[in-house]
Amino acid sequence: MDRSVLRGGSRAAINMADESSGLAAIRRDALARAETIASDQELAIVRAEFVGKKGKLGLALRALGKLPKDERPAAGQRIHAIKGVVEEALERAATRLKGDRREKKLADGAFDVTLPGRRQEYGYPHPLRLVERDIIAAFLPLGFSVASGPLVEHDWYNFEALNIPKHHPARDMQDTFFVGPSSVLRTHTSNVQIRTMTRREPPLRILAPGMVFRHDEVDPTHSPVFHQVEGLWVDELVTFANLKWVLERFAVSLFGAAARLRFRPSFFPFTEPSAEVDVSCVACAGAGETAAGEVCRLCRGSGWLEILGAGMVDPAVLAKVGYDPERFQGFAFGAGVERIAMLRWGIDDIRLFYDNDLRFLRQFRAAAFR
Repeated sequence: MDRSVLRGGSRAAINMADESSGLAAIRRDALARAETIASDQELAIVRAEFVGKKGKLGLALRALGKLPKDERPAAGQRIHAIKGVVEEALERAATRLKGDRREKKLADGAFDVTLPGRRQEYGYPHPLRLVERDIIAAFLPLGFSVASGPLVEHDWYNFEALNIPKHHPARDMQDTFFVGPSSVLRTHTSNVQIRTMTRREPPLRILAPGMVFRHDEVDPTHSPVFHQVEGLWVDELVTFANLKWVLERFAVSLFGAAARLRFRPSFFPFTEPSAEVDVSCVACAGAGETAAGEVCRLCRGSGWLEILGAGMVDPAVLAKVGYDPERFQGFAFGAGVERIAMLRWGIDDIRLFYDNDLRFLRQFRAAAFR
């Protein structure tokens, strides 16, 4: 740069109208160089030479202090205007170089332009989430609300308050994962029922969906991690007849108007009386055989499929959470989400839900948008 352009504070240092001045020459030189830039390295050199801190325009800005105060604003505006024009030219050069590189790759065969484009796939819920959604939707119109609780639970909430003291045989059935002397990975979502009852007074109706853990061997029907949806209804006049009506509504909602339920006596430490609940087979409509007269492979000829357990809440459980068992009573039920999903879609291996095989998961896209 011609240092006389801004030397000595002369009024002729910056002549905005004189295109032959030093600034005009810098502008012409920079624009001409930008048009012929042929590489990223050359671009960096030109950028540093003209608009860098130690470049020609940078030095011109630093020399403004030598001008009289009344001339500095106009001179500064002139320099910044030229700097903006030069930077725009350099950006155009950078875009041109980028396009040249892309064209070279195309010419060299780096891209196969005959390949189909990549489609954007939309996400959708996992099939287990779809079943959980439908289970919850079946109970919400009946006044139930969804509650949640921790996965790592204290022994009291997971066992003691549910009428399962230490050394009770029912603990052996669940083979619990202990993570501390009194902390376990919850074996059911019944812990949510206990936590809710210790915080709220009846009446209450809640659903407790979530992940649970048991030390099961991995096979087509068992997994150490699975999902449940449990329900609880506590009030002054709740009876087993109410439980039956609620579950019948649930079965019809999930399996269709032809679904029938069967209650079989059973035992759970936290309910009395207790029942295993079966639904009429979804494959053979409860007939036990196919239209061709063959034994139904799903229900193995019985016409029934077990889907959940249920019963009236044991008075001892109500007493432990501070409810008066002489005044209040209720019922509880629990269903395995994987079990219902397998029945609904005829899936014969629970491990498919956890393999993350997109070929399997994509089959449920249509159900996600119902």
